[in-house]
This record gives sequence, C-alpha cells and structure tokens, in this order.
Amino acid sequence: MALFSYRAMNRQGKVVSGRLDAMNVIDLELRLKRLDLDLITHSPAGASSLFRGRGVKRPELITFCFHLQQLMQSGVQILEALGDLRDTVDDSSFREIIANLVESIEGGVALSDAMAQHPDTFDTVFVSLIRAGEQSGQLPEVLEKLTENLKWQDEIAAQTKKILMYPAFMGCIILAAIALMMGKIVPDLVQVIRTLTPVLPLQTRILIAISSFFKNYWYLLIAFPVCTFLIVKIMLKTNQNARMRFDSLKLKLPFLGPILRKIILTRFATFFAMMYASGINILDCIHAAEKMAGNRVIEDGLQRVGRQIAEGQGVTQAFTSVQLFPPLVLRMLRVGETTGALDRALNNVSYFYNREVKESIARAQTIIEPALTLFLGLLFGWVALSVLGPVWDVISNVKF
Repeated sequence: MALFSYRAMNRQGKVVSGRLDAMNVIDLELRLKRLDLDLITHSPAGASSLFRGRGVKRPELITFCFHLQQLMQSGVQILEALGDLRDTVDDSSFREIIANLVESIEGGVALSDAMAQHPDTFDTVFVSLIRAGEQSGQLPEVLEKLTENLKWQDEIAAQTKKILMYPAFMGCIILAAIALMMGKIVPDLVQVIRTLTPVLPLQTRILIAISSFFKNYWYLLIAFPVCTFLIVKIMLKTNQNARMRFDSLKLKLPFLGPILRKIILTRFATFFAMMYASGINILDCIHAAEKMAGNRVIEDGLQRVGRQIAEGQGVTQAFTSVQLFPPLVLRMLRVGETTGALDRALNNVSYFYNREVKESIARAQTIIEPALTLFLGLLFGWVALSVLGPVWDVISNVKF
C-alpha cells in the first residue's frame, strides 16, 4: 500500500485533510467513502515514520475501549460497534485507524491481528490482551480491564508530570535571572565599582569573569546544551551500551531514581497480573513486559528471567537471580507461585507501589520546591555580596 495525503469534503460540506493508506486512487476514494468523505484532491505522501502520526492520545484510547466494551456487552456485533465508533470519533487519524480495522475484519482478519498492524496506537501488551480475550470469549471483560489500566496509566503520567512542572518552571526563572544579571545588570554595576576602588575582592572578580563570559560567549551557552542534547540523543539511539548506562543512571538519581523504579515496578506488576489473569502464559507475559518496561536495565533483567524460566527454573528463583527486584516483589511472587494465585499477588504489589509512588511524589515536591527557592535566594545573595562588598569597603574606609 501507498500513503496518500488527501483533502475531502464531509456530509456537512466541511473540507478536511489527512493521510490514508490505499492501494491506488480508486481504493483511496472507496476508503474515504466509508468515512462519509468525498475526495477533492490527493497526492503521494512520504512513508517515513518521522512524518507520520505518533499514535492517538491516551484519552481517545480510553474512550475507544470503554465504548467498544459497552457496545459489545449490549450484544452489538464487533463490526457494527467499530462502525459506530468510526462515525463518532473526532480525531481524524484515529478515525482512519478504526476504518482500517473495519476493513481488515471484513477481510477475515481477527481484531487482534488488525490492531497489530497499528503498533503506534496498539502496543504489544494491548494486542496480546485482545488476542487472549478473543480466544477465551471474554473480550468485553478484557476491554474493561484495559479501560481501567489506561486510566491508571493516565493518572501515573499526570503524577509524574506534576513532580517535573515546578522544577522546570523554577529552572526557567533561574536561567532568565542569571542571563539578565550577567548580561546587563552586573556589567553596568562593575563600571561603577571600578571607579570606586581599584582592588576588588575575590568573589567580585569571579562575578566579573562569569559576567564577561556570558556577554562575550553567549552563543556558546546556547549551542553547548543543544549540541550536547543532540549528541546524547544520537548515542542513546545507536549505542546500546550508552543506553544501558543512561538507564542505569536514571535509576540511581537522588529523589527521582527511586520514584522511577517504583513506577516501572508498578507498571510491570499491573500488566503482568492482567495478562496472566487473561490466560496468557508466563513466558509471553514476561516477553510483553519487556517492551513496556521503558528501561534497558529492567528490560535486560526480564530477558534473563524469561531465559531462565524457559530452561526450567521456578518463577521466584529466576526473578531472585537477576537481583533487580526488591524483597516485596520476590515475596509476593513466592506466595503467588505457591498458592497458584500469581495474578492476585502481583495485584497486591501493584497496589502497594502505586500508593508508594503517590507518597514519594508528594515527598519529593516538598523537598524540591524549597531547595530551588533556596538556590535562587543564595544566587541573588552572592551577586548582591559581590557587588555591594566593594562599595561597603569604600564607605567603611571613609573618615569623617
């Protein structure tokens, strides 16, 4: 198939544009007809993923799962349910994806296999759960679990952003204050100070040197972080060892490292329990969990766990050997493996760490906010001392 950019008109006479995969122009017209759109103009679009959509937003996916589950529980057939959703979705790219799902199912493809054709929207775990629901005849129940899980992910993402918003805001203020002081205020004050005394204290000379560097080499201060960011980004994409070290460093960061580890463990326990309860075998659960870990260190540990279980080791023994998981997780795995209720034990782990994440974020905020305020105050205090110190020395030496 080729990717086409198109402009089309809907029933209300509104012109819309978008991208759609089609065999040719006739196929493109037929696909748009199914979306109640009349083709106006079209052109070939580059197939590079750099210019294609990055997947739908999580709230759209939550709504999709919830409505599909409700329709199917009410006895609506899967094709009719997807057709209704296709006609009601506001996001044009998501509407095209649902239209492709309908076409694939009409062609005899299972829903899970149709979703697997859109990995940017439906990840490995999502597709595995849908496939398990199809095989067990419990697709509405699986969709309900997915809805709850997506809501949980949205909540965790919001909490994670919360811990970063204030430091980012304060960081911008600090950078703006430093640029203003070093670029404008300090050079003007230095000229006055030099007329008062030829001998300047050490902190004032340091301030003048920093100010001169800011004023003369400001372009380096902009280029250096940008180039560093790009170099690091390229290295993380091309060098697996660099990615491993970077992910290991993230887990060791003060304040943020333990929170990140708890978020990963919560996500792992939640998905593992949900997949295992849906009838997916342990090795497939671990393989899917590797993809959603989001950290090369944890991913490498899960790969080793999978290999050891495949070789015949017990679940608890395999997880213990990688030395990445805390005693609570190992204890719950041992209890679940012994009682045969592994999903229930992992749900307990998920609940515990979910609560820990919320409490850790709240504690980190209480520490980060005053720490940044203190840093800003110390910065202004040092500048004031460096500028006013020589003035005070001159005044104190004046004899009346």
